[in-house]
Amino acid sequence: MFPGIGTLVNVATVLLGTVIGVLVGHRLSHRTRDVVTDALGLVTLLIAGTAAMAVGDAALVDAVGSSAPMLIVLASLVLGGVVGSLLGIEDRLERFGGWLQTRLQARAGRRGDGAERQRFIEGFLTASLVFCVGPLTILGSLNDGLGNGADQLFLKAALDGFAAIAFAASFGWGVGASAIALVAVQGSLTVVGMLLGDVLPDAHVAALGATGGLMLVGVALRLLRIKQLPVGDLLPGLVLAPLLTALVIALR
Repeated sequence: MFPGIGTLVNVATVLLGTVIGVLVGHRLSHRTRDVVTDALGLVTLLIAGTAAMAVGDAALVDAVGSSAPMLIVLASLVLGGVVGSLLGIEDRLERFGGWLQTRLQARAGRRGDGAERQRFIEGFLTASLVFCVGPLTILGSLNDGLGNGADQLFLKAALDGFAAIAFAASFGWGVGASAIALVAVQGSLTVVGMLLGDVLPDAHVAALGATGGLMLVGVALRLLRIKQLPVGDLLPGLVLAPLLTALVIALR
């Protein structure tokens, strides 16, 4: 198999899941779709909690000390949030989702109302964050690029396919548009793996995983309609986490 096969399979399962979800969603009541979204939010919260536990990973603790991991994750989220808000990442993602929905509707020869547009945008944003934030995304894509196999991405593809069904039943076609973000993120990480080799030691990967796990908590809170956290603005924290880890290691 060739590098990138994992991402292609992942995209295929997301698109297939979206089609199934949209077809099923029309036959479900609004209350049932809300229950499906709530269930997915709870599962996302479980996955997020598991990923966030990487803050206590032995490799990270050995490399930076027992008290530094929490501070690294905190600094990654705070500084990442500042950078992301200044860059307007969340707003840019929303505008891109709205633009994409308008173009797709124009091609279909129809126009949607404001509620339909917002539903498309929310589906695109939520699905993109769930599918692109997490340790399987990073590790799986890097391993695929390194030639170590795409088993992790195949597992992620199966999980994302089922998640896409649940998302699309509630949010519609916007979930399928998240395949664009999936190709951009996982494709870029696969290329990084191909060009740079194994650039992230275990400690750096653990810090990144813990930071991504907390971001997924924010996604879960959005799904559960508890608080609309601007998770998109926090995404620079994924870059800062390994950089701050390297800085702490260098200063010890």
